[in-house]
Amino acid sequence: GAQKWILNNLNADRYRNGDTIRHARTAEEWLDAEAKNEGAWCYYLHDQRLGEVYGKLYNWHAVNDPRQIAPKDYHVPSDAEWTALTLFLGGEDKAGYKMKSTTGWFFNGNGDNSSGFNGLPGGVCDDNGDFEYISLVAAWWSSTSFDTGDAWLRGMRADSASVGRQDDNKGIGLSVRCIKD
Repeated sequence: GAQKWILNNLNADRYRNGDTIRHARTAEEWLDAEAKNEGAWCYYLHDQRLGEVYGKLYNWHAVNDPRQIAPKDYHVPSDAEWTALTLFLGGEDKAGYKMKSTTGWFFNGNGDNSSGFNGLPGGVCDDNGDFEYISLVAAWWSSTSFDTGDAWLRGMRADSASVGRQDDNKGIGLSVRCIKD
């Protein structure tokens, strides 16, 4: 459609103004950032090599920070912008297959990447600082808050061709994709 998305998961360690985003190197640091409503990022399993493939995982406080996590001329998509993407690709039931990368998903869950989105299953960092679901789940924040504790996200699973819309705790770590202003 008319949207232009960055082709990879975000891998920024600074906000647009140059300030450093907190790097949570342990579960304790991840929990501390959440307790302070402070933006933070981590690599899956704290392994930089995984970050080179999947990008960083961010809590929603980093996504929502007024210093802006997205590069110049881009922003983190709203819930409505995610909806527009999935509708353009045939609806939530079909969009996932078109958005998934052609490799990297367990259970033959690869997609055809006909959208060019190249969605990789980078897993999540849960609100306890534990890691789950690499090669099984891809999940990205939206910039839209659901309520004081949760925000909207989009996710895909290895065993499905769909893209799910749900809200989850702002303290979990998810991937981020950016969209052109």
